[in-house]
Amino acid sequence: MRPIIGITSYVLPAGWGVWTDLPTALVPYDYTEAVRLAGGRAVILPPDDLDADVLDRIDGLVLAGGADLQPSLYGQEPGPHTVAQPDRDAGELTLLRGALDRDLPILGVCRGMQLLTVAAGGTLHQHLPDLLGHEKHRPGPGVYGSQQVVLDPGTRIAALMGEDLTINCFHHQGVADPGSLTVTGRAADGLPEVVEDPERRFVLGVQWHPEVSRDRRLFGALVAEASKELTQACADR
Repeated sequence: MRPIIGITSYVLPAGWGVWTDLPTALVPYDYTEAVRLAGGRAVILPPDDLDADVLDRIDGLVLAGGADLQPSLYGQEPGPHTVAQPDRDAGELTLLRGALDRDLPILGVCRGMQLLTVAAGGTLHQHLPDLLGHEKHRPGPGVYGSQQVVLDPGTRIAALMGEDLTINCFHHQGVADPGSLTVTGRAADGLPEVVEDPERRFVLGVQWHPEVSRDRRLFGALVAEASKELTQACADR
């Protein structure tokens, strides 16, 4: 049996066939395909903050990219460039806290890394061009920025990435203070690109989008840890 990997999703107006602007729970197919190619079974999780009971039925969690987090979550007022989805924030924080309590394997992608940071008591920069003076992390609408990441030796991410350190970014916010997490990789301009929790089995956040390239290094590591979760769950039964 393949390990089941839950992927958090957007709720956005979408259209197909005769339907237009229909509120839809969706996630880019890149995520589900990256999980499948890594050996997992993807399940899409729409926003729901009533409880985290679904975590008892899955073996790993992907916090997908998307809209900005509410700045109130990290003690700031929203800036002019911040666009948040409060319902998604509430649902994902419920899932994340439940996953941390269960020590489920977690991979945070872009917004997901920022969510990990805020849940760990950290803070964000709301608009990177104001801080850095450039837009290399989000060059244009639908255009990924290609960069080289610098990783700390001896870390989980360094072991996973190997020699290929090219990453593809699309974000205008970033980590200011990682809270209780550890920054283990940075862009050339010093911006954190990776956070980890060395005290947990598998909690990894990356600011780039490994799903776009179907990166089996990161998704494969998540699925491998989720397989251990599945094996243990079967043994417990």
